[in-house]
Amino acid sequence: MKSRIWLSLAHMGGREQEFIQEAFDTNWVVPLGPNVNAFEEFLQEFLTGDKKKDKRVVALSAGTAALHLGLILLGVGEGDEVICQSFTFSASANPIAYQGATPVFVDSEGDTWNMDPELLEMAIKDRLEKTGRLPKAIIPVHLYGMPGRMDEIMEVANRYGIPVLEDSAEALGSEYKGRKCGTFGEFAALSFNGNKMITTSGGGALVCPCEERAKRALFYATQAREQAPHYQHEKIGYNYRMSNICAGIGRGQMFVLEEHVARRREIHDLYVRLLDRVTGVKVMCQPEGGDFNSNYWLTCITVEPEVAGFTREDVRLALDADNIESRPLWKPMHLQPVFKDAPFYGNGTSERLFEIGLCLPSGPTLTDEDVERVTKVVKQLSNFRF
Repeated sequence: MKSRIWLSLAHMGGREQEFIQEAFDTNWVVPLGPNVNAFEEFLQEFLTGDKKKDKRVVALSAGTAALHLGLILLGVGEGDEVICQSFTFSASANPIAYQGATPVFVDSEGDTWNMDPELLEMAIKDRLEKTGRLPKAIIPVHLYGMPGRMDEIMEVANRYGIPVLEDSAEALGSEYKGRKCGTFGEFAALSFNGNKMITTSGGGALVCPCEERAKRALFYATQAREQAPHYQHEKIGYNYRMSNICAGIGRGQMFVLEEHVARRREIHDLYVRLLDRVTGVKVMCQPEGGDFNSNYWLTCITVEPEVAGFTREDVRLALDADNIESRPLWKPMHLQPVFKDAPFYGNGTSERLFEIGLCLPSGPTLTDEDVERVTKVVKQLSNFRF
């Protein structure tokens, strides 16, 4: 059997073990310590380019925890509404429900696949008319590493006075108009799951606007323990802090982050070149003009069955038969049974993309030969002569 090609495997750069060993040698194995502090500082400097910038980063157990704490710090609670991108993973929306709030889903635009600013404003106006209240927050997502149109999204949000919680779980290293994704909203969530740009085996971080807000996030992330010699609790807290062991992995991963971003972009460009002449198959690319600089966390294709003569599912099954992992695009949240009663403002974009879209192997350990093997399967389906 041919060797397995995975969708997106973690890649260790070599220094991770050094920091993990340091944690064991010094007995710092709990959810605090030098690795946690250093990892947070590395991330802050990477995002802002300056350790002295106002943004502060709090390392947490998961990206979902970051989104949840972001909503708490924005005051989202029972009976509130939160606008969320529909075309995303469920972790973007689930924390809204944790807070007893209702998600209001907004569809995507066709070129970035991210939140449509026009539909965003339509949703805000309609919710205000229907409920007499503005949504409490907005969660746009940089899907598959592609930056959203944050200037337009922020303009709408600021005009109505609604804070933005940016879901940058897939977009570490991506930029919009020269600015790192994760620095536009009042808060932003990062993810270090095993398949992300860098990993801590599992983990995430909340990007906060200032030191005061970061301290508040840390308070909730450590069981909301009050300042007292005994265990005093006046708020509901959570066990969301990242361990010093996991942070050691992340600290080591920061040394190869730029390398990982560069390699994923190379892989994307190779897919573009190799699939260029395959009829009915299109590689998702960033809009032209220089505003967008995607990390291409996952390279995605769309398959127009009427043109190609085969479907996205045909491609997925053919790849699987060749021992290659691929994955359909996210099923939109407004189509998920758990959110069937949530309001939705759409244009059909995400539904169509779910039907025709597929994520291809994109991890930094992929060789050019691996990419060629993937594209060979697609070409064989189309009877492409090569």
